[in-house]
Amino acid sequence: MIKDITIGQYFPGKSFIHKLDPRIKIISTFAFIIYLFVSNTFTGLIVGGIFALLCYLIAKIPLKIIFRSLKPIVPIIIFTAVLNMFFMEGDVLWQWRFIKITSQGIRTAIFMCIRIVFLIIGSTLLTYCTSPIALTDAIERLLKPLAKIKMPVHELAMMMTIALRFIPTLIEETDKIMSAQKARGADIETGGIIQKAKALIPILIPLFVSSFRRADELAMAMECRCYHGGEGRTRMKQLRYCARDIFAVIAFTALFTITILLNIYASGL
Repeated sequence: MIKDITIGQYFPGKSFIHKLDPRIKIISTFAFIIYLFVSNTFTGLIVGGIFALLCYLIAKIPLKIIFRSLKPIVPIIIFTAVLNMFFMEGDVLWQWRFIKITSQGIRTAIFMCIRIVFLIIGSTLLTYCTSPIALTDAIERLLKPLAKIKMPVHELAMMMTIALRFIPTLIEETDKIMSAQKARGADIETGGIIQKAKALIPILIPLFVSSFRRADELAMAMECRCYHGGEGRTRMKQLRYCARDIFAVIAFTALFTITILLNIYASGL
């Protein structure tokens, strides 16, 4: 399960999605998230899902990566489905004491599960197709207006990107520590909740020590390279909008237009 977490990983490529301006990709990701919450019909969600899958095909990201990214959130999807299925008012289809299943509950459970799945699929594409350096530059440029009120925009963007970049590293470190503890006879998977919580202590302590050591090494490396924040910093690649970015904006505008029309049409039925 630990190895299936793909958040923060970057897959180099030269596809249309990879070449998009990182600012457009960040804005498009937030726009897609808003799209999923604005859409209140199954048709709207399916259109958004097809759009996300097309982006994966254009970016040449293997579809098996999608299933790997969804495995860790299966418990969340099941928990969401159960809550909506058993605690939603409506036409009762089955009831046992205070537990009941309604038609509205089943519909809402399916709708919410599809929304969560497409939310993960769409949001993780950002890190798959954008390098950490490009993300840092894009976040800094987008937050640049906040620098007028003395907010450390560059440092904030750097911290966000470093945190995102080190997620795969910490996941790999956690997997190594768990394998080492199992080799020493540690029982992590059996027992009750209290026993499992106690079994996590030999994993969490080395993980914290390793994380602080990596943070110290990173700080030392940045100091050795005379890093002093964003003051006087130059960039090898300047961010510029081009024709493909305009095309991406038009595509998202069309997607939102379809959603609005579908919502109006569904409410009018």
